[in-house]
Amino acid sequence: MTRGATGAPVIERAGAAVSQTIRAAGRLVALLLRTLWGIARNTWLWTESWLLDNKVSLYGLSVTRILIGLTGVGLLLTNFSSRLYAFGSGSAWNGEGAEPVSDFPKIWIFSWFHRVVYDDVLFTTLYVVLLALAVMFVLGWRFKIVLPIYFVLWVSFIEMNDALGDQGDNMYRIVLLLLLFADPAARWSLDARRRAKNGFRTILPREISNLLHNLALVALTAQVIFVYVSGGLYKAGGDPWSGGYAVYNPLMTERFGTWPVLSELFTAWGPAVTAITWGSIVLQIAFPFMLLTRPTRILALAGIMSFHIGIGVLMGLPWFSLAMIGIDFIFIRDRTWKRMAELARGAYRNGPSEWADQKERAEV
Repeated sequence: MTRGATGAPVIERAGAAVSQTIRAAGRLVALLLRTLWGIARNTWLWTESWLLDNKVSLYGLSVTRILIGLTGVGLLLTNFSSRLYAFGSGSAWNGEGAEPVSDFPKIWIFSWFHRVVYDDVLFTTLYVVLLALAVMFVLGWRFKIVLPIYFVLWVSFIEMNDALGDQGDNMYRIVLLLLLFADPAARWSLDARRRAKNGFRTILPREISNLLHNLALVALTAQVIFVYVSGGLYKAGGDPWSGGYAVYNPLMTERFGTWPVLSELFTAWGPAVTAITWGSIVLQIAFPFMLLTRPTRILALAGIMSFHIGIGVLMGLPWFSLAMIGIDFIFIRDRTWKRMAELARGAYRNGPSEWADQKERAEV
């Protein structure tokens, strides 16, 4: 009887302890579920607000529009004298006039230049029309009308000679396509000036217009990240890159070493070549993670700009570099663009001394 009487309280205490443990575990689970629900709810509300309330990166996309357009203008102007030899009737020897390598000229909407390839007058006329559209693209004049026409004619033109193309053409096409859904002429354009005077009307509800614009920005961001990260991973698997001398090789070739003196100067010190080679790999792979905070974002953008400027100057690929730099400008916040615009206006109106004062006030 004594052992039984003694054991009952022990069992009761053990049962109470188990019950308390279960209740505590239940409260922890409930707290965890409430926390997860709160995170999910806040994330959903933030995402909904970000996508629907306002259009994001209007200034950055406007700069992208300007530089993408200047890329087209520059490429067309620098190739004007050799347009027939490179893309028109003078390139008939490569057989693409009869049987294009690219599939685009076989699609009727992208076949405009292919149809007139052997008519020099019509080919030149289309070439000039495309150049005029590129200028309108830069100025942001009737952008919603100009952009689709420019996109069609640009793809039709650039795919005339597959041997002269590169991966930059693919990125250029993708950007033009995504800009169809965005509003890159909302700032620093003739359209923006007209809207300020006459007001802005759209056939789409404001939330739908904002959604399309912001989703286009997301897709453009994802495309840039895919390009950089995949390029970095591909480089990391190659012996020249892992060996630290990949930057040296193209600069010593006739095709890409367009400035022999600069190439020799740039590659004179081996450790610097290795640092730049390995640094470009790290920068490309780490690029999406460096965008998450402002200090690392500044470092990433400065590094990637230097990377493209080096390609444009040393390897003779200015239009590819200009296009990529223009795309990267979407990662600069609107407040930064507005601050730089204010500083530029102050420098223009008031001279260097007033500009220094405005810069100091802006920094404060």
